[in-house]
Amino acid sequence: MTARFTAVYHVHGDAASIDARAQAIAVEQSVEMPLSAIDDPHVLSDIVGRVDDVSDLGGGSFAVRIALATATVGVDAAQLFNMAFGNTSLHDDVTLHDIGIPFDLAAAFGGPRHGIAGLRHRAGAIGRALTCSALKPQGISAKRLGELAGRFAAGGVDFVKDDHGLADQAFSPFAERVPICAAAVRAGGGETRYVPSLSGDLGQMRTQIALAREVGVDTVMVAPMLAGVSNFQALVTEFPGFSFFAHPAMAGAARIAPALLIGKLFPLLGADAVVFPTHGGRFGYTAETCRQLAANARAPLHDLKPCFPVPAGGITLQRVPEILDFYGVDTMLLIGGNLLAARDRLSEETAIFARTVAQHFYR
Repeated sequence: MTARFTAVYHVHGDAASIDARAQAIAVEQSVEMPLSAIDDPHVLSDIVGRVDDVSDLGGGSFAVRIALATATVGVDAAQLFNMAFGNTSLHDDVTLHDIGIPFDLAAAFGGPRHGIAGLRHRAGAIGRALTCSALKPQGISAKRLGELAGRFAAGGVDFVKDDHGLADQAFSPFAERVPICAAAVRAGGGETRYVPSLSGDLGQMRTQIALAREVGVDTVMVAPMLAGVSNFQALVTEFPGFSFFAHPAMAGAARIAPALLIGKLFPLLGADAVVFPTHGGRFGYTAETCRQLAANARAPLHDLKPCFPVPAGGITLQRVPEILDFYGVDTMLLIGGNLLAARDRLSEETAIFARTVAQHFYR
């Protein structure tokens, strides 16, 4: 029997036409041509998408479950996205809601190489949530970013990452910024890890990882939807000693459910931690979306390691207890701009943040 994976779409329509619409999606996402023009029995039986279920969600929305041939994916991240939603993403009445990943496909992609346990080990943090902050704004010099990194480290945060807007710009070139920030974080004397943001084409990102490794960095950040999911997959495979944060930039540009894209697919491709905007901040995700995204990241997908959810996006110190209660102990909490707003008291406010998180589950 042909191995298949399932894609679940939420489709706007009406009861009279939804069955035909579901069949059209199954064909579009598999062979993309009239079935009457196919004369190969193998293609008709084993490759053409199969509608497994259509259910009414109410309000003119339907859940359509389609089984697609795993053989059409190979072991390529971009092809997984293509087969699940490539052409159908051009139809504005359809959202890709979920993908059922079979064991063999999960094993082929490999998932997080380090995951929650690995990042806990690197941070020396057992039995508590983790902390993270961000270097910003872009436009300041590498020297000033290094000063901020050192002050974050002095405050005891677990990870200090580049803002995703920091790339290889003239005001703070990667080759200048990374050694300065790495040295500043080490000078803090604790377990803080510096996480530079990779950018450019695959060759440039490989060079950036090599440079980061030379200065003792073992964790980096990539925005898979900017870098390309196949390039992200290649970096994870080629540099197994590195941990990878996945940033959600451009993840809202496609109609793919955030809990699937960020919470399930990014970890499948190798993200050890996934950054996402939490509810109640400056973005519009609901509490239920955030809850499901975090649950997907931490869920053991077959034999793959679980991934750290990293809620972010306008979090204040006052909200830390509430957010930790919502997400639980296997969470890395990211506060960036609201700590930087402390200016001269940055290290002190960071220490309050780190202490609040460390003590929360020991109340």
